[in-house]
Amino acid sequence: VQLQASGGGLVQAGGSLRLSCAASGRTFMNFHGGWFRQAPGKEREFVAAISRSAYGDSTRYADSVKGRFTISRDNAKNTIYLQMNSLKPEDTAVYYCAVTQIVWSYADDTRRYTNWGQGTLVTVSS
Repeated sequence: VQLQASGGGLVQAGGSLRLSCAASGRTFMNFHGGWFRQAPGKEREFVAAISRSAYGDSTRYADSVKGRFTISRDNAKNTIYLQMNSLKPEDTAVYYCAVTQIVWSYADDTRRYTNWGQGTLVTVSS
């Protein structure tokens, strides 16, 4: 599976952005999908994950984005989305999408993801 992330940009604090991650391949629905981010000088961190559809599209979020971000998927379009609302300056980072077929309980573990897209930069100004 190859991934292409898009939708990043510059937004003021309190604003919204929607990131998209388009995947190639006919087995997309069999993968869990995740969004991660990496701020300058920091390690890549988990943001959100959505299970493969056979698991009912379950979701999981980092505490720092819970209630503000929403992950979703459209299998017909082979795309995973990350709707980001009430953005804060500390959300500034390069955002990456990834997919994996590991056990769902490890969905927040960066090391478990096998296919990664290129990053898209999100900058939130204060």
